[in-house]
Parts: sequence; structure tokens; C-alpha cells
Amino acid sequence: MTDTLPPQAAAPAPGAATGADAPKKLARSLGVVGGTLLTLSCVTPASSLFVLVPELFQGLGTYTMMAIAIGSVICIAVAFCYSELGTLVPSAGGEYAMVGTLAGKFAGWLVFIQSLIVVMIVPSIIAMGTAEYLEPIIHVDPKIAGAVVMIAATVAGLLDLRANAWITGIFLVLEVIACAVVSFLGFTHTERGADTMLHGTVADAAGATSGVGFAGILAMMGTALFVTQGFSTAIYLSEELENPRKNVARTVLWTLGLSVAIIVIPVAAITMGAPDLTALTDGNISQLVIGWSNTGVGTFISLCIALAIINAGIVMVIQNSRVLFASGRDKAWPEPVNHAFGTLNKFSAPWVSTLAVGIPGAVLCFVPQSLLIDITGVAVAALYLLVAVGSLFSRRGEHKHAPAWRQPLWPALPILVIAALGYTLFELRGPGLYWTLGITAAAGLYWAFYLRPRQETRWVITLPEDERV
Repeated sequence: MTDTLPPQAAAPAPGAATGADAPKKLARSLGVVGGTLLTLSCVTPASSLFVLVPELFQGLGTYTMMAIAIGSVICIAVAFCYSELGTLVPSAGGEYAMVGTLAGKFAGWLVFIQSLIVVMIVPSIIAMGTAEYLEPIIHVDPKIAGAVVMIAATVAGLLDLRANAWITGIFLVLEVIACAVVSFLGFTHTERGADTMLHGTVADAAGATSGVGFAGILAMMGTALFVTQGFSTAIYLSEELENPRKNVARTVLWTLGLSVAIIVIPVAAITMGAPDLTALTDGNISQLVIGWSNTGVGTFISLCIALAIINAGIVMVIQNSRVLFASGRDKAWPEPVNHAFGTLNKFSAPWVSTLAVGIPGAVLCFVPQSLLIDITGVAVAALYLLVAVGSLFSRRGEHKHAPAWRQPLWPALPILVIAALGYTLFELRGPGLYWTLGITAAAGLYWAFYLRPRQETRWVITLPEDERV
């Protein structure tokens, strides 16, 4: 690599495994294209279009595009934070390695717990959505469908990463085709001009219309932010990306840009092409597609979405297993657990970590989905906030001149992210908040009584040897 400092010899941390007992290294086999395909599959723009966007249409009507545009701007600020920290600390540990290295071990531990909540729950939530889009050909219970998808994704996650990049790439092509079909049909059945997207109007079932103000957008901003959520997971692949000091940022930003384009264009087409405001506000995109074409095209679109969800499950298991792999390498657990999480199979995949993500994910499909969504919403907001806090430490000490991509408008953007997400967390209520606080409190006790007294041999956050500054 030409853009990094030469590897420096470093003594192993006390208690660290060496030689044959040391965890194997992940292979650097991905370029920007492969990493972007895997991460874009995790965003699943088509499933966002068909699952999340209808909620925005129901609440905001013609203002849906405005909400997504504002949410995308906020996501750009978050992506800048991830891009800088991901190139400064290119570790499969992702957020916890970045924040722990810059802001201290305890901050890194808190980030790890939030990311662990997310990586264990989100794949299950996505997988359970498969049943709805398989309905044209088979009726299956969402819990059963979700569990089957999680098991299949776990098996795929045990394979070679480059093979998975091709598998997810093929699924992603079908996903993009579905979005393109919706865009084509909407634009060829235009009923209103593009200027309607600058004015918020919704309609009820009787056809009566009412206005939507900016306050309405703020009320729906949480959903708007989740439309493009997933771009940040590119950092979990940083140890398998070639030239990570450059390619992590490229992968994060390319993923965000492409996902926004894939979602925004069909949203504009739907807004302009819906036969009336009642149909637009209803948000049933499948029915709009059938009205513009026929049931055959509607079935094709539904099956493409089902494949997109399966695709997302595969990618999430792959990426999330890397977090557990890194936690084992960094000695977060008792030694037998650390060794197991760090074990790789012949495809250079962390197979125990993959099973530890996939099997509990299948079990979680039998937990009420609303509770899982609430818990995840709290954890994601807390995770992004802590990453923004870590970004404020990115230009101190030896990190100030380290080779890394640097975000513009620092520190203004991290401060804005902290303010926005801090307000969001302050306003949250309900069982999701209490579950997340309880899990975090239990993790705090684990830190206080197990990790902190063993700081020399436990929770030793490391970088790959070829990326040490």
C-alpha cells in the first residue's frame, strides 16, 4: 500500500494470544465495487421504498420527497463522521474500535453494546418482512419466513466473501430493476408537476385534502432517516477492503449516494404519477404498479422485493459477524469465547461469529416485531450520537496527522448530529427505551466488575498490523 505508513513492530499486549493461538487475519479481497455492492445490499433501497416510504406517503403525502431530502442531508453529515473515523481506524470492530481508540475504552464499550443490539436485531426485523412479498405465490407465517431467511443467510455467510459479493450483486441488480420499473411507470403516467413536491398535501379516503407543514416533516424524520440507513455498515468490511485508508470513505459515500438516487427517483415518479392524492396518501405502491400495468408486473415487483430482503439478510449476517470477530480478537470475553469468535474457516469467514449472529437472529423472529423495532430505534440513535462524539476527538494527539480521509466543516457537522440525536433520544419513550437502558446498564456492570479490573489483558482494542499508525 502506498498511502499508509509502513507496519511498525509492536509487542503483543499482555495476555494476548500469539502464534498458533492468535486469531487469523481477515483477507483483504474487496475493492470499492465489491464493498459498495455488499453495503448497498445492506441498505436494501428497494425494501426501503416498499416498506418505509409508504409510511411517509401516509403521513406527508406530496411532502414525502422533502422529508427524504432533509433526511439525506442529515445522513451526509453522519456519513462524513463514519468516513473519517473509518479511515483513521480501519477495523472490523467498526464503531466501537473507532470510538474506543479516540475517546477511551469505556466509550468504546458503550458503542459496542449499542452496535451489538443493532446487529443482533435488525436482520430479524428485515427477514420477517419476506412473507408479505411472497404472498403472490405462497402464504407463510412471517415468523417462520423470517427464521428460514436467517438460517439461509447464515449458511451463505459461511462462504467466501467474494462469492457472496457476486451473489448479493445479482440480487441487487433485480432490486434496482424493480425500482427502475416503478420509476418508468410513474413517469409515463404523470398526473401532476414536479412543483407539487414542494407543497405538502395529503388526502383521506373520501378525497378531502389538507395541508402538511414543516412540523409534520419533523414528526416523521425518524422514518425518513431510516430510509437510507445501512451505509455506515461499510466500516465493518474495512479489514477486508484493499487500501482501506482510501476505500472505506469511498465505499461509505458511494453507498449513500447510490441508495439515495435509487430511492429518490421512484419517489418522485410515484408522487407525480399517482392517479389522485388519495391513492398517493394510501401508499400502496404495489397497487399503483398494478394500476399502471397489470398483476403480472405487480407480482414481479413483489418477488424482487422478497429477494432484496433475503439479500439484505445475507449481507447483514456477513457484516455483523465481523463485529463479533473483532470483539473476540480484542479480548472482550472470557478466553474460550474470544478464541471461538476469532476462529476462521477455510473460506476465511469467522464461522463461530457468523453462527452467533444468525442463530439468535432466527430465534428473535418469534419476538414481537414492534418491540424489536422500538429497541433498535433507540440503539441506532445512541450509536450515531456516540460516533459523532468520537469524531470530535479525531484530530487530537497522534491522530491529528495520521493518514486518513478528513471530513469538511469539522467540528460543526458532528456537533449538529449530536444536537439532533440528543433531542431525539430525549423525546423517546416506551418499552424500547427501557429495554435498551437495561441492556446498557447490565453491560456497564460487566465493564465495572470484569473488564475494567483486567484492562491490561481484556478489551485491548487493536488495529490490523498493516494499518497501525
